[in-house]
Amino acid sequence: MKKHVLFGLSAGVLLLSACDSTPRERQDMVKQEARKLDTVVDEAAAKLRVAGRRAARFDSVSKSRSRQPLDKAGETAFTSELLGTYTAIEGLTPATIEPAFVQFMQQVRARRKQWTQRDWDYATAISRRLNAQFRAIRLDIKGRDELHIRALQTEFTALETGRDVKDLGDAVKQP
Repeated sequence: MKKHVLFGLSAGVLLLSACDSTPRERQDMVKQEARKLDTVVDEAAAKLRVAGRRAARFDSVSKSRSRQPLDKAGETAFTSELLGTYTAIEGLTPATIEPAFVQFMQQVRARRKQWTQRDWDYATAISRRLNAQFRAIRLDIKGRDELHIRALQTEFTALETGRDVKDLGDAVKQP
């Protein structure tokens, strides 16, 4: 913002002084302003290169983390925390799958702000299992329950993506 104002003021000064200057003086002023603009562009390019490297590092760390298998005991504990009495995901029925999704999302909403990216990995694994069971029994689920489940699925994806974007933004801003 400051640089835009600076450039705007410089251009205004250049226009006002054009009436009281010679062509050579105006040419020199244009060269000076062009050098200032080049400096601003160079600084912006350097900041973009740094941000690009940080984003690439974040992506690399994320990919490395996601390639690491989840700890089975950790996943079991996380499943119990998030699903309560609905931990037997593969045994969920058309009557119990919607309450399981509701329980899952209530816990996600309550805990998500304290989660690390690894915690999100566990939650995503649980979500995938819920979604697989949903697909397996979908044809027997009541329409209103299916709509509610789809809304909850969308909310989970939005929360997870929001966290990814926040973490990427934080990684790019790091000194």
